[in-house]
Amino acid sequence: MTEKLLTDKQKRYDDIKANYFEITENIAKAAEESGRKSEEITFLAATKTVEPEFINYAISLGLKKIGENRVQELLSKYESYDLKNADLQFIGHLQTNKVRQIIGKVSMIQSVDSLKLAKEISRQSEMNKLTTDVLIEVNIGREENKSGVMEEQLEELIGEISLLKNIKVRGLMSVPPICDSKQEICKFFDKMYKIFIDISTKKSDNVYMDYLSMGMSEDYKEAILCGANMIRVGSGLFGARIYR
Repeated sequence: MTEKLLTDKQKRYDDIKANYFEITENIAKAAEESGRKSEEITFLAATKTVEPEFINYAISLGLKKIGENRVQELLSKYESYDLKNADLQFIGHLQTNKVRQIIGKVSMIQSVDSLKLAKEISRQSEMNKLTTDVLIEVNIGREENKSGVMEEQLEELIGEISLLKNIKVRGLMSVPPICDSKQEICKFFDKMYKIFIDISTKKSDNVYMDYLSMGMSEDYKEAILCGANMIRVGSGLFGARIYR
């Protein structure tokens, strides 16, 4: 390996380390400001396009959860993840015909937005003699180009999914629209938190409102202040994505 490549790699390690500790510090501050402890906030690293060696380096710093957006990428990197020290989740749009490829490999699927998808997750989980945790994805911005269930259909969908045997609803996930200001995006975060609390108070069987997953690299601090207890940070930790 050339000296330049070694130098570039070391710089990437140094940047990841600096970013990791800056993010954890920001999480602690935002948690305190929202009246919670930093341990109550789950920091999940979005690892799309990131090479396993850099993912594993972040894990060595203390990162406990990672999330992939694409099935094929997850499968290609699966054997290289340090899963003895971190938990792997799926956070992207999932096609029904690809469910079988990740069941048993991920601890949670964060992007369930239809009964059809939930049924397949339950069926594949039953075949593998396990139960899969899921989050229901809400299209809080009502965007046509995004997946997620509409707010008015959410309660019915959760009720239907709660009847499935090998699946457990653990909370909600959302990707709000791109906004021009922090105030604007906080309106979506606040709305999601209200929905989350409303469902939490109903105490349905097989529905556990443990996680409200929202907030990414640009807005995770605002998301925490608005009630999120799981954030998904990618470029803020690993740097700008490199598409090959």
